[in-house]
Amino acid sequence: MLSQPGAATAPQQPLTVIVPTRDVSTVADSEFFFPLLRLCLEKTVPSHGPYQLEYYPSAQSSERIISNMIKGGPVNTMWTSTSKRREQQLDFVPISLLGALSDHRVLLIRLNDQARFDAIANLEQLRTLKAGIGGHWPDARLLKNNQIPTVTSIYYESLFKMLIAGRFDYFPRGLFEVKDDLDLYSEGKLTMESGLLLHYPAPFYFFVSPKHPEIRSRIEAGLARAMADGSYQALVNRMPAFVFGQQILNQSRTVIELVPDYR
Repeated sequence: MLSQPGAATAPQQPLTVIVPTRDVSTVADSEFFFPLLRLCLEKTVPSHGPYQLEYYPSAQSSERIISNMIKGGPVNTMWTSTSKRREQQLDFVPISLLGALSDHRVLLIRLNDQARFDAIANLEQLRTLKAGIGGHWPDARLLKNNQIPTVTSIYYESLFKMLIAGRFDYFPRGLFEVKDDLDLYSEGKLTMESGLLLHYPAPFYFFVSPKHPEIRSRIEAGLARAMADGSYQALVNRMPAFVFGQQILNQSRTVIELVPDYR
């Protein structure tokens, strides 16, 4: 039936995007990833219409979030590091959100331990030391598959206390997060190792429930526009931790290549 002249048109319903409340939230979560997602949605308002972006009210672990997203909700979107399993279970936007800043790891060590690392020049020598890592992180499987001894914890903040207490020798951290880690958790007893850099592809993506392909396509379109018009880079540049990480990347360091085996 044709609309009569002057008949009111029903307003377009907003696209509802719900992201998880993390059990542990980082500075990057609140100051970069969430604003970046909002930027992607804003960039697509003219082409895709209104949206509503909100946090799910209850905190959940990453594994529970992913499990619920596979089933269709209520959380439908998240940002996280990738793994083959996550890419198989969820839809995702195949554009790295952090570039080289998430593909390189610097080592957090105890304040007086630098001399132990000065003798490390390759992977074989690194295997004589123990790494600490989150037990449910994709990186944990990668380190083990590279025959690097590991000590794990399911509690993020506990890893810093365990390193201070001598439970392991170093804690690999992404270049985008190490400054915030030192500011928040070092207790004056941790520092950044000065000569090494671990390298393995570890992109962060926007992951979306497979029940919501319209969200994935909209985020992908918005992210492409933000990268093209400079607003993505402006957001990166306002993050002190990211600028700090880029400075590390520009230093002369021994790069140890790891096989990106997340199985």
